Amino acid sequence: MKGTKGMKKQKVVLAYSGGLDTSFCAMYLSKELGYEVYTALADTGGFSEDDLKKVEERAYQLGAVKHVNLDITQEYYEKSIKYMIFGNILRNGTYPVSVSSERIFQAIAVINYAKEIGADCVAHGSTGAGNDQVRFDLTFDVLAPETSIITPTRDLSLTREQEINYLKKHGFEADFAKMEYSINKGLWGTSIGGKETLQSEQTLPEEAFPSQLQKTGEETLTISFTEGEISAVNGIAYENKVKAIQTIEKIASRYAIGRDMHIGDTIVGIKGRVGFEAAAPLVIINAHKMLEKHTLTKWQQYWKEQAGNWYGMFLHEAQYLEPVMRDIEVFLQSSQRNVTGTVIVQLHPYRYVLVGIESDFDLMKTDFGEYGEINKAWTPEDVKGFTKIMAIPTKIYYATQKKNEN
Repeated sequence: MKGTKGMKKQKVVLAYSGGLDTSFCAMYLSKELGYEVYTALADTGGFSEDDLKKVEERAYQLGAVKHVNLDITQEYYEKSIKYMIFGNILRNGTYPVSVSSERIFQAIAVINYAKEIGADCVAHGSTGAGNDQVRFDLTFDVLAPETSIITPTRDLSLTREQEINYLKKHGFEADFAKMEYSINKGLWGTSIGGKETLQSEQTLPEEAFPSQLQKTGEETLTISFTEGEISAVNGIAYENKVKAIQTIEKIASRYAIGRDMHIGDTIVGIKGRVGFEAAAPLVIINAHKMLEKHTLTKWQQYWKEQAGNWYGMFLHEAQYLEPVMRDIEVFLQSSQRNVTGTVIVQLHPYRYVLVGIESDFDLMKTDFGEYGEINKAWTPEDVKGFTKIMAIPTKIYYATQKKNEN
């Protein structure tokens, strides 16, 4: 890794979160490589005002000459979360693509800031064995191919213990016990990695989850959607969809809902595990999906599922900037024109129940019939004829099989 000591200091913008990897990078870039370090935190809804102040203080302690907080939460909702809800996106049926989707927008915000201040290069704290390195590198390369990328943690092949020891050696004080886990919090969920997640036979202990069980018993939550977007929570209207998601998270996380372990294929080809908690995303996606089951046709649901799976996969694999993503978004948006109504959810400790829905577009509430009870739009003879015709292709197949067997 080429440094800048003895030369005019070059500006580097570090994608910074205040966690262990980026804390190490901030100090290493300044102290060992002689860069003028600008730290940029791209906030996707995971930091309180107090958190942001502490992260800024830490950045200056680590040697940054300038720190900025870039609030991209609203943009993240409008350009990503909205479509993930429309598509009911859960990677491998489990993970709401929380960090995967955040990283792209963080990378975009960081590279735009780097261009704004005329930085010579950009840096991030990703390791060489994860997905984030690809997300940052690819986005930086597409949007600013002329800008160099520096990755100390990856290039030095450092462990978390080695990073902690380096920071301690240079007098940086922090709660290193908390740094044993890599925790990434955003509007669309929190990922927890390290220790137990590295072993196939282990799971995270209770204390590893940032949100702890606070409520027992049960509570009814209602979520209203208008054309697929959240419009009210417990009967209170929300123009700001980010606030609506935060409200649902505050209510549901008290029941420690939304915890799971995601096991999947990484971009670099190895299998990976990460724990997560995502109370609001899981409740919202599954409530939205239930409403769609009532308001969309069979083929709308089928093709939405195909498009949603592709959209989620491309988000995960750093392909947000691929033009086909804009095409899929148009389809997903169009599919939501009748997805309007209210979903009733019952919350319990560690679980939730989808009770039912109310919607003017409910396709169950028709004069055609009641499933399993009574038919109103056809006669018994109609069904007999329909079934006979429907059976013909399969009857032909078995008749041919029988003839050839004989």
